[in-house]
Amino acid sequence: MKTAVSIAGVELKNPVMTASGTFGSGQEYGEFVDLNLLGAVVTKGVSNVPWPGNPAPRIAETYGGMINAIGLQNPGIDVFVKRDIPYLKQFDTKIVVNVCGKTTEDYVEVVERLGDEPVDLLEINISCPNVKEGGIAFGQDPKAVEAITREVKRHARQPVIMKLSPNVTDITETARAAEAGGADALSLINTLTGMKIDITKRTFAVANKTGGLSGPAIKPVAVRMVYQTAQAVDLPIIGMGGIMTAEDALEFILAGAAAVSVGTANFHDPGATVKIEKGIRKYMDAWGVEDIKELVGAVR
Repeated sequence: MKTAVSIAGVELKNPVMTASGTFGSGQEYGEFVDLNLLGAVVTKGVSNVPWPGNPAPRIAETYGGMINAIGLQNPGIDVFVKRDIPYLKQFDTKIVVNVCGKTTEDYVEVVERLGDEPVDLLEINISCPNVKEGGIAFGQDPKAVEAITREVKRHARQPVIMKLSPNVTDITETARAAEAGGADALSLINTLTGMKIDITKRTFAVANKTGGLSGPAIKPVAVRMVYQTAQAVDLPIIGMGGIMTAEDALEFILAGAAAVSVGTANFHDPGATVKIEKGIRKYMDAWGVEDIKELVGAVR
């Protein structure tokens, strides 16, 4: 039984990855999860300088998921290179670095710093607010998506995955824009913008007023967007959005995802990723599937 998948020429032993922002850079989960069993670890967002994040409260539980407004808090590229990469290199898993920034120059600076580091793939988070365009996220404007993809590709030594925002009218437009800009792969979906109000305090549940909705509630939207994108572009897709079980992961794979990222499930069950990987193999065995590639995009 073959579970290995290829993302832009990088072979993962299996299609199960962690979703950025839900797994730190592996340290928090190391005592619960054998990272050697995962196809890849996707790090928390890394910026060129330390980001303090948003004021608290920053997380709220919702029906079928959660809202977060962490604000991509992270200690910056210097600490990441010194502390997190050496930790992850202890394990037989691929390293995917999620990169965030507020200007194109911010992204490029991080990408260049990672050029000589032993990391395998770069995932570019274009849901960040573009300060030069009044705070509108890069990922909401197809022209901006194409431009930042092209610029990042000019400087990147590792393959580039563009992480798409679902907060658009037609995700295939931004997917095609990323492909036109030279993206090697796509990740989708990032969180949906949501809001929760505390009726006892008569105020917003998170200080930022809005936040990113993740968890099972968004899975049907995510599966639909992965399917649409798989029909629109000729790039490998990493699917995510509410994956809690192997059955969830297989929906994404059948819709066209070559790999999947598990996010919110990690908070509910730190061992979720390993259970999902085992469940995929159990499904393949039960249905006589010799190679997981047979399942990718099998639903037309």
